Amino acid sequence: MAAAAGLVAAVAAALGALLMAPGLTQPHSGGPPEGSGPGAVERRPPGRMDQAVLLVRNELPAQGLLLAARSGSCHQCLYQFLAFVPPSNGSLRKPGTAEVVVDTQHPLTLQLNDSVSDTELCKFVFIMGTSISLSLSSMLRWGSSKQKVLGKILWRSFLLILLGIIVVNPNYCLGPLSWDNLRIPGVLQRLGFTYLVVAALELLFTRAGAESGTLETLCPALQDILPYWPQWIFILMLEAIWLCLTFLLPVPGCPRGYLGPGGIGDFGNYPNCTGGAAGYIDRLLLGEKHIYQHPSSSVSSFWFAVCSHRSALNIAVRKSLGMVPVGGWKERLVAQVSCNNCFLSKVIYQTTMPYDPEGILGTINTIFMAFLGLQAGKIILFYKDQHKQIMSRFAIWSIVMGIVSAILTKCSKEDGFIPINKNLWSLSYVTTTSCFAFILLLLMYYLVDVKRLWSGAPFFYPGMNSILVYIGHEVFENYFPFKWKMQDSQSHAEHLTQNLTATTLWVIISYVLYRRRIFWKI
Repeated sequence: MAAAAGLVAAVAAALGALLMAPGLTQPHSGGPPEGSGPGAVERRPPGRMDQAVLLVRNELPAQGLLLAARSGSCHQCLYQFLAFVPPSNGSLRKPGTAEVVVDTQHPLTLQLNDSVSDTELCKFVFIMGTSISLSLSSMLRWGSSKQKVLGKILWRSFLLILLGIIVVNPNYCLGPLSWDNLRIPGVLQRLGFTYLVVAALELLFTRAGAESGTLETLCPALQDILPYWPQWIFILMLEAIWLCLTFLLPVPGCPRGYLGPGGIGDFGNYPNCTGGAAGYIDRLLLGEKHIYQHPSSSVSSFWFAVCSHRSALNIAVRKSLGMVPVGGWKERLVAQVSCNNCFLSKVIYQTTMPYDPEGILGTINTIFMAFLGLQAGKIILFYKDQHKQIMSRFAIWSIVMGIVSAILTKCSKEDGFIPINKNLWSLSYVTTTSCFAFILLLLMYYLVDVKRLWSGAPFFYPGMNSILVYIGHEVFENYFPFKWKMQDSQSHAEHLTQNLTATTLWVIISYVLYRRRIFWKI
């Protein structure tokens, strides 16, 4: 019990210094800090923004401890070594100590062991689909031929893809850009291709009288769906292709259906499997040098922290933040402190494989999401000025998408059939975000069209020049007055001020363009 009491004191001191610590960084260990002793002031490593100093004291006289940690945002990852905490000199007045600087953006699971052998070290797409339904309907109603409209679709898609390639490959200061390292995928590229597929699909299978409601259907309640059954068959075929490639395609050195981040995720079993089939297809067809080299976490922002739960020990730790007796040194000491999520996978998962979140395979589900937005546009056209009909159908679609998401994910964060994963654009990610998109569209429709309580300003103005604002932001985001050299780069207040200033400036610019009737359309 004396040993247990010593560990309790060590844990209390450690957790007292831990301020929402998640990440693994900068160990400082080996003994007491320089100048330690009675009356001495400890010198601690300087902290930066979103960092804290974790101080661990070991009052055990005979055993050194190994301190390791695992970020809560790193699902099923190996513990990473932080520091060695030496034993005390036999007197509680001079315990062994170790200091580490940790990031404060994510939850942290800590582990203390006494031996090395035991240490385990989007909604923009949705609304684009809605606008496709409204714009194509308008052009055809004003007498444009399908051939002419198809030409406009092809030209606009080409321009979006071309602009996207230019924007993601700026290389302003490094000289001529090498074709060997040209990134091919990107946000605008995916939007361009998605627009091409969904708009062409809508144009080719549109039937006369369908949108006006004069076309007879077997079930009047489904008159906004049944006339477009060829489109639904096409979309379902695309989804079947996505499922087969994702879960059946053999990826060298990786298990079938792998959806993880690789690196140290999944306990380090698949370090080179980042993105699974999606990453493999991009690297095979586009080449490693033509995709994004610094992927963000494959686990999406919907995936939150997970801590190990080790029987009564962990339950007690979670309740009292470490004030518990420990029965054996082989058991793990686990403490969780809540904080934000989302971090680069190269940091959290230590991945080495390039992966592009706007890659080829994920485009299939992007098309599906835009098609759901197209369905929202059809509802507006079919039931024009029938507010109850429109809002009820938005609500029904939201419920349906929510149920599908619940089934796919088993209402869990990581353990469903298809977990929510933004970078992979998994099917559950699309159904979940579409669920919220329908809810948001219902709310906006009620406020703007039904009650007329809000005009949509100031968001209305950037929406009228969305491509210009997006490209302008991408090109000038590092230029004054959108960004400037901060007096204190570690200040949250200055970062917030800078971002709010840039956003406000773009709203003002879009408002001025709107008043002058200047609209950049492609």
